[in-house]
Parts: sequence; C-alpha cells; structure tokens
Amino acid sequence: MTTNTVDPSEIAKFEAMAAEWWDPNGKFKPLHMLNPIRLDYITAQIAGEFDRDLGTRAPFAGLRILDIGCGGGLLCEPMARLGAEVTGADAAEGNIPVARTHAEQSGLRIDYRHTTAEALADTAAEFDVVLTMEVIEHVADPLGFLTACRRLLRPGGLHLCSTLNRNPKSFAMAIVGAEYVMRWLPRGTHEWTKFVTPEELFDMLRRAGLDPVDRKGFQFNPVTWTWRISARDLSVNYVTAALKPA
Repeated sequence: MTTNTVDPSEIAKFEAMAAEWWDPNGKFKPLHMLNPIRLDYITAQIAGEFDRDLGTRAPFAGLRILDIGCGGGLLCEPMARLGAEVTGADAAEGNIPVARTHAEQSGLRIDYRHTTAEALADTAAEFDVVLTMEVIEHVADPLGFLTACRRLLRPGGLHLCSTLNRNPKSFAMAIVGAEYVMRWLPRGTHEWTKFVTPEELFDMLRRAGLDPVDRKGFQFNPVTWTWRISARDLSVNYVTAALKPA
C-alpha cells in the first residue's frame, strides 16, 4: 500500500536552501565536511557486497544506484564517476534543476527526478543500491518510507541509511551546536524528536522487510575539525547497511 511519507514543512526548509547545495561554505557546509567519510562507507559497502575492486576504472559499472533525498547531487555525482547508472530523487522540486545543472557542467549523465520514494516504487523500478542519507529524520512516516525503499531494491539489493541518534549529546551537537552556536544550518533545520536511535532504526528496517547487517558511527573531532568512521561511537551521526532478502 502506498503511503504519503512527505512532510511539507520539511520540504519547504530544503526548498529555501536549494541554491546553496554546491557552496562548501554555505548552509550545506556540514554535509560537505561529512561527505568524504560518507563516501568511504558507501563505496566500501557497495564494493564488498557486489565484489567490486575500487582500484579499477569504473568499479560500479553495471550497478543501478538510487539516491533518495538527493538534494543537489553531492552523492550522485561520485557514484556516477565510479561508473554506476545513477538516479537521484528528491521531493523538493527546487533541488532538481540545481542538481541537473551541476551534473551537466561536470559532464555527468544522471537521471534526476522530482518524486517520492513511494511514487517511484509504484513504477516497479528496481535498483541494486538505495541510498537514504540524512533523510529519514525528515519524513512523516519512517516505517512507510523504509518499506518503499525495500520495494525499490532488487532481491539481494543493498540499502544504506544515515541519520542522527536521539539523546542529549545529539541535541547539544546537532541542534544547539550546529544551528545556534556555529550557525552551520538555519535554526529549525532539525527536530530532535524526529531523530532515530540505532535500535529503533534496526527494528524499523526489519519490520520493513530488510535485514540489517552493519552500523557505524560518524564521529566529529572538534579539535581537528575532521570526521572519522567509528565502530563504537554511534552517539550522534551514524549509518546502517541492510539487505533485501534474495
């Protein structure tokens, strides 16, 4: 059954910032800082699951990858450069022309669509990999959203999801620190009550028909201003990997 997972108020937030997606010092500065380790995790998981050698030219050739909540294409473009057939979907219409223009300027062919996960699933489209990075904390129905993601995967396909944990530390760092102190993001970008704990996310993934196989933390060092992947610290930003049963 199709559900409406879109939260109009969340879409409006990102519509208002659409023009700044590719400005590394703009409102999406936190994502530009985080992007290298997001890509490290994503590429390692895909390579491991589909037996690809990242040292070869176009290692993801033949793989169909969908990025839901693609924004301006910060993840779509690296996936395309690695040889994948990439589709970027976003419910915020204003993001799509920004993403298309930047891809054209970069000489990349990416299929960008203004659509939702459930609407795309209704077309019977199937992908090898579905990315949902920093998205689930902005949707109206997380379980319905993950169910749509499962429908979009071919049997044996890989789902990768990053989000924010819900605890006092995440409130202090992701909202007070990022929005009020550092002013990296406009106030109100995140709602702490919509953050999802790793245990809650694993439970929802299973209820959606996916099999969680991994989770890691994205840990920020405020002294060196760098991010790293952590096997133990999932207290603020974290990422999960899950498979659709074959």
